[in-house]
Amino acid sequence: MHNWLFDATWTIAGHPILWREIVGNGFGLASAIGGMRRRVWAWPVGIVGNVLLFTVFLGGVFHTPQNRDLYGQAGRQVFFIVVSVWGWMRWRDARAAGRARGDQDAPPVVPHWAGRRGWMIIGTVAVVGTVVFAQIFRALDSYGPWADAWIFTGSFLATYGMARGWIEFWLIWIAVDAVGVPLLFSAGYYPSALLYTVYAAVVLWGFVVWWRQRDRPSDGGEGRPEQPLVLAE
Repeated sequence: MHNWLFDATWTIAGHPILWREIVGNGFGLASAIGGMRRRVWAWPVGIVGNVLLFTVFLGGVFHTPQNRDLYGQAGRQVFFIVVSVWGWMRWRDARAAGRARGDQDAPPVVPHWAGRRGWMIIGTVAVVGTVVFAQIFRALDSYGPWADAWIFTGSFLATYGMARGWIEFWLIWIAVDAVGVPLLFSAGYYPSALLYTVYAAVVLWGFVVWWRQRDRPSDGGEGRPEQPLVLAE
């Protein structure tokens, strides 16, 4: 029964698709929607999807129908889990602090712009991370090492930005999707590629929702990157 559940496939247009790829991406989509609504449950739901997708993207190791290893895609699932646990605790504590003050509907995070300091972090990590991991993935013979490196780095940045409440994290996801869809289609990971396309619509809507709910600073546009979550520290 365990082997059947792990290896079960669904054949679509002559292509065998793993059910765990479909289910894992379903959890990922649910997590994105929960994040848009600023629900703490978005984090543990996303972690379940990360565990499933880790086994999917190591196709050569786990002998998936694609039989291709995307080390960036697999590795980012590990980083997702680590950062998601941190984000989960951060949002949970912030919400609890709000309720302790008597606000039972207190959101776990107040959306705000990252500001100059935040963009320095984003820009530096994006460039350095992509270059470094592209060399690592190339050495590991990963499929599409440069695209995989950006997806890996951008996904880490987006998850970190979500935990911090940065509105820009939605824009980073758009940039990840723009590279991820062509890569996944070419590698044969069709459910993931299709879900990335759906993500794009969810991400655009999420950006609009967070932008409308943003904290409007009075400090000349720098934003208040720490204040909304200071009680979660």
